[in-house]
Amino acid sequence: MTTREQAIRLCLEQPGSYEDYPFGPEWAIIRHRAGNKMFAAIFERQGRVWLNLKAAPEWGEFWRRVYPSVVPAFHMNKRHWVSVILDGSVPVGEIERMVGDSFRLTEVRGRKKGPSL
Repeated sequence: MTTREQAIRLCLEQPGSYEDYPFGPEWAIIRHRAGNKMFAAIFERQGRVWLNLKAAPEWGEFWRRVYPSVVPAFHMNKRHWVSVILDGSVPVGEIERMVGDSFRLTEVRGRKKGPSL
């Protein structure tokens, strides 16, 4: 996977997701329809397409150790987000997994009800 269109298409496979451009056409933000929370940002930097995704800190560290093109996220919290530089070096299956993880980590969940009195 190397193109912006491929990354957007992959992210939009998540149920209830949609594309948004609040920062102009350069940044595609993919959000949950329920709650409008972002789970992916797609943009160009240094001649490549980058994909920012939320990751559990231990998984973010793992992905960065395994793939040189997974780096601390550009313009995001470096502990909880990673950037995947789409240069073709990360297998599509791994990117699919990272997108799914980001989607689940940013999902708005209903409030838990306290015990009845």
